[in-house]
Amino acid sequence: MSHMGARRHEQGMRAKILTRKGEKVGVEETATSILVSLCSSAKQATECEAKTQKIKMSSEFVKQEQLHVVMFPFLAFGHISPFVQLSNKLFSHGVRITFLSAESNISRIRSTLNLNPAVNVIPLRFPNGISNTADLPPHLAANLVHALDLTQPQVKSLLLELKPHYVFFDFAQHWLPKIASQLGIKSVHFSVYSAISDSYITVPSRFSNVEGRNITFEDLKFPPPGYPPNSNLSLKAFEAMDFMFLFNRSGENLTGYERVLQSLGACSFIVFKTCMEIEGPYLEYIEKQFGKPVLLSGPLVPEPSRDVLEEKWSKWLDTFPAKSVILCSFGSETFLNDDQIRELASGLELSGLPFILVLNFPSDLSAQSELERTLPKGFLERVKDRAVVHTGWFQQQLVLKHPSVGCYVCHAGFSSVIEAMVNECQVVLLPFKGDQFFNSKLVAKDLEAGVEVDRREEDGYFHKESVLKALKTLMVEDDREPGKQIRENHMKWGKFLSDKQIQNNFITNLVAQLKSMA
Repeated sequence: MSHMGARRHEQGMRAKILTRKGEKVGVEETATSILVSLCSSAKQATECEAKTQKIKMSSEFVKQEQLHVVMFPFLAFGHISPFVQLSNKLFSHGVRITFLSAESNISRIRSTLNLNPAVNVIPLRFPNGISNTADLPPHLAANLVHALDLTQPQVKSLLLELKPHYVFFDFAQHWLPKIASQLGIKSVHFSVYSAISDSYITVPSRFSNVEGRNITFEDLKFPPPGYPPNSNLSLKAFEAMDFMFLFNRSGENLTGYERVLQSLGACSFIVFKTCMEIEGPYLEYIEKQFGKPVLLSGPLVPEPSRDVLEEKWSKWLDTFPAKSVILCSFGSETFLNDDQIRELASGLELSGLPFILVLNFPSDLSAQSELERTLPKGFLERVKDRAVVHTGWFQQQLVLKHPSVGCYVCHAGFSSVIEAMVNECQVVLLPFKGDQFFNSKLVAKDLEAGVEVDRREEDGYFHKESVLKALKTLMVEDDREPGKQIRENHMKWGKFLSDKQIQNNFITNLVAQLKSMA
């Protein structure tokens, strides 16, 4: 795909500044080239020259006064983590970072998520002491959105005191762009979701074909008008139904869809943790939908962990051949139901391969009791010589890096898929909610670098045989199609993601663009 240049937009001339392959650009070069490309007539030359000079002066000002970014994610750790990753990378490029979160989250942000110790973290006060989704059963997690709304006075006071150049915020804080604008601060909607997900669900054209009626899951089975024609993207019934909660009203009488659209519509610009090589058509569609710049941080490949793999894991893994072990893990906030646990466990058992199965449960349940209740009868005894079933915190990044691990069965969280590719682990995709469905389709269909587990159209049920089929494609029948081609594509994308120069240039470009637009 060619580099996206300047073009005219229906609301006026603007510049497209999506950058591909981390091509290194300077602050003034970026801004100046954008303006020059917009000067299509001699009448505009004087105006463009003045604007160019203004941007150069702005660049010099930011060079002298360190660029300052405030990070303000939603309260789920699946959201906090990408904000931490971006914070660390921006900080390493000389950007001053201030991080806002609930006081009870800070120790985990520092330790588990490895936020750079030099980054300033400011605690926010929340009612009733509830401050992250891990503190709540799933059906009450939406209450955090309302709790976040109550922090508006605190946030406004802090921004007034801090006077940053930018505040990066999440999907829920639709009110933040207005506060930032009043204080002369630019607001940046940093999406922790993939562009393929946002482009399909939360764009203005999603309601174009819905005239005077409520949207239905049947509407969501198909892409919105004008969607990239080559994507062939659609949702199964059970996937579409999972998104219907976005159209229910809660807190401030807003639907989740309206909240996200207001955030995207009112912010200064949008940043995605992806790149043109992976999601180009979807990024272009989003920029066209919202009529504002879309900037890219790159996929935010995690830095290698400085920790050491616990001995109990290293000793166990060392007993198996290279690339023979399956890791099956779905993150700390994805909970499988009884049928899903039984079919998944049975599919792993049928593979005959060694595996680690990590299962987690809501905080109000006993994990050990749930394991005993849900796993197939006699399962633990039958697989004891080649498997470990674990619950709770887990050194996922380090286990994926171990030479014996060759396949990762995951929920298709974007960061998890990136980790697997960087560590040369084949990917079996078993998404359960939200953007995971789109990430899975992106990897399995667009990139052709992984395998989705087959699911039933109406309810998403999967059988142990479906799990076995996906595992065999990548781990047993890897010398014939489609497994052979998938492994080759996986290797290609793994090399791209592992190229430190390319990944570093994504951040270099983003910092240059932020400075030019400050």
